[in-house]
Amino acid sequence: MQNVSTALADMTAKHPCYSCTAQHSFARMHIPVAPDCNISCNYCNRKFDCVNESRPGVTSEVLTPGMACDKFLQVKKAIPNLSVVGIAGPGDALANWKAVKESVTAIKKKSPDIIFCLSTNGLLLPHYAPEIIDLGFKHVTVTVNCLNPAIGANIYHHISYQGKVYYREQAAEQLIKNQLEGIKYLAGKGVLVKVNIVMIKNLNGSHIMEVVKKVKRLGAVMTNIMPLIPAPGSAFQHLPQTSMKELNTLRDICQVDIKQMRHCQQCRADAIGLLADDQSYRFRNGKVCKYLDGEKAI
Repeated sequence: MQNVSTALADMTAKHPCYSCTAQHSFARMHIPVAPDCNISCNYCNRKFDCVNESRPGVTSEVLTPGMACDKFLQVKKAIPNLSVVGIAGPGDALANWKAVKESVTAIKKKSPDIIFCLSTNGLLLPHYAPEIIDLGFKHVTVTVNCLNPAIGANIYHHISYQGKVYYREQAAEQLIKNQLEGIKYLAGKGVLVKVNIVMIKNLNGSHIMEVVKKVKRLGAVMTNIMPLIPAPGSAFQHLPQTSMKELNTLRDICQVDIKQMRHCQQCRADAIGLLADDQSYRFRNGKVCKYLDGEKAI
């Protein structure tokens, strides 16, 4: 990991996604304030109201900034070890920047010490990177599935960018360009960038090592190689899920170049609690549900 200040190191030690140790002691909360997305990935099907699935892009509700702040206060009261508020969808954080900015500002006023992070596909990173830094984000995750537009043409159906829609290879080329430019900028300003990579065996599996080496050169501190989850209704619904054996073999190889995240749970966009103990079902529709600790319903 790059040289960081003591304050940032202490902060990162409380971030369950960036610290394997922290996952056992510190909770996180994802606020689903970003419903819109500007790219179409063939592995994605964003069922906002699906309460029985646990994967990215799924949430039981979409919140306004005011609702997000109110829910944060409920969760913080019920889960004192909450250390991180993240924005991870159900769409893309930067495609909903106004709502993200208002949510973070409101929560900061109530809890100045909370850690904020966001996940993005990176398409708008060159446009919003300075604002991300100004808002105080120190941890940003960017999903980069390939460097070759020919490969990307089979992963991305289209993107919507600056008022135009681009398809397949042209879409991938623009997306990759912006992702890499954004990662370099953020890392150069001291932001700890984690890069997520979805391993799709017969599409990008043999290409991922190249992705890892590239983002390391740009300043990323960690990569998170994740298995493909063939979501029902997606273009990739019939593909096999990536095997953990193949995934871990690739992680071992890439560990030589950069730190690997191995404890990712591929969380819902409204996940709450410890990484391995999602409690989002307790906090739905403005209520705190009764639970084992005797928490009273509101």
